[in-house]
Amino acid sequence: MNTYTLGLVVITYLLVIAYLGYVGFKKTKTAKDYLLGGREIHPFVMAISYGATFISTSAIIGFGGIAGVYGMGLIWLTVLNILIGVLIAFVFFGRRTRKMGHNLDAHTFPEFLGSRFQSKGIQMLSGAIIFIAMPLYAAVVLIGGARFIESIFEIDFGMALTFFSLIIAAYVIAGGLKGVMYTDALQGGVMFLSLFFLLFMTYLKLGGVSGAHEALTNMAKLVPVELQGKGHQGWTAFPRLGSAWWWVLTTNIIFGVGIGVLAQPQLVVRFMTVKSNRELNRAVLIGGIFIFVVTGFIYTVGALSNLYFYQETGKLAIEVAQGNVDLVIPEYLNAAMPEWFVYLFMLALLSAGMSTLSSQFHTMGTSIGRDLFENLFPDTQMNSMLIARVGIVVAIVVSIIIGYHLPIGIVARGTAIFFGICAAAFLPAYFGGLYWRRTTRTGVVWSMLAGMLVSAFLLAFVHQKEAVPLGICQALFGKEILVNEFPWMIIDPLLIALPISILVLVGVSLLTPKIDSKHLDVCLKGIH
Repeated sequence: MNTYTLGLVVITYLLVIAYLGYVGFKKTKTAKDYLLGGREIHPFVMAISYGATFISTSAIIGFGGIAGVYGMGLIWLTVLNILIGVLIAFVFFGRRTRKMGHNLDAHTFPEFLGSRFQSKGIQMLSGAIIFIAMPLYAAVVLIGGARFIESIFEIDFGMALTFFSLIIAAYVIAGGLKGVMYTDALQGGVMFLSLFFLLFMTYLKLGGVSGAHEALTNMAKLVPVELQGKGHQGWTAFPRLGSAWWWVLTTNIIFGVGIGVLAQPQLVVRFMTVKSNRELNRAVLIGGIFIFVVTGFIYTVGALSNLYFYQETGKLAIEVAQGNVDLVIPEYLNAAMPEWFVYLFMLALLSAGMSTLSSQFHTMGTSIGRDLFENLFPDTQMNSMLIARVGIVVAIVVSIIIGYHLPIGIVARGTAIFFGICAAAFLPAYFGGLYWRRTTRTGVVWSMLAGMLVSAFLLAFVHQKEAVPLGICQALFGKEILVNEFPWMIIDPLLIALPISILVLVGVSLLTPKIDSKHLDVCLKGIH
């Protein structure tokens, strides 16, 4: 690979990103500009920013690698992402969120919940949950981008991680949400074109659509015995009903991530950046097409990489990646794609990571600054933007530290964990705030705590993937997990934590005083 050419491409790309960040900086005059883009973002920019924030390196590197091991069953996640993450999110959640956020003059997701339920405590609790949980997600996205930089440039992983973080920090801290969303639009465009051409070139190399899929189907007999025992039936087949992999795919990946998207704070805030529901309606089609191409195409390529590697080397994708699912896609690109495309795809990976991370850092920074600091120290004279920028620096440092210490192959799982925690902690309260007038502030607090604590308990003591490496259960009870019965040790914690959170919200709300009706009228003004 020509290092000079690669360096020139990257520098040019970063200069364009720097310019867009500068444009965001110049247009950011007030706290509303920094936190919400002035509520005047174009629907195209909003839709691409939403999609680019949603689809990170974890989707491309992590889940693309899982597709390389287990096959095209992950495409059902794409279906759910479009139906729930775009259609339901925009139509049933986005419209009310935009109008209610405007009525309440809310600038962040925690402030939205706090204002809706007239509780600074709810705002601070929400901000604290975000700052506690989101660094894990940010860290795995950092790892996804850093692994690709490590593979392409052949440099130390730690150096790649730090370099990647500093690039993003520069324009997020300066430009606020306008800088984030302007750069998201460019980055989303790069991702879209790169994934479109990647699938096209993959089919071209493997003999066309029907030929490639038929050949991959015929490779089912090559599935390793260990994976067959988990229910793997081939790279074009869904896993065996009731098998270990069936439970993991349906509960941890499809359900966990597909439902979890509805309560992502960094996505919810985008609904409040446009002027009217008309912009949201226009954004639905754009967002749906974007999600279809970027996720559906990479999951297909991940599965097809097995056919390419087997034809070229006699090995499966995971064997070429030496057991690390996070290296399946980088190894395939290096081996199968022309050098010029690797340059382009590297920009797509940088774009995917930067778009998601910039939003995560912005969300964590505003949670620290506006939702925690300003409420803990209400008499402070410090500027909101300055506090948020300091919060972003803290969030970046914490995420880098976590990224250094996470194990290999964590990218996809870390994403699912964060999505699950957000859904269990926030989704019942968020839905109740939008649609159920009887929801009370006490019900919201207990629901959030129940969702967060049940999720944490299951991750530490029941769910095998996390409980075993954490070692907390082993230290306290002398065994790796508390429940050994199949399939409870592999079912995603969200499947248990979310229903409990819903029941707590409903039960406590029915037993505690209602929210003032005049305040509810203000919240729901103009909402039909």
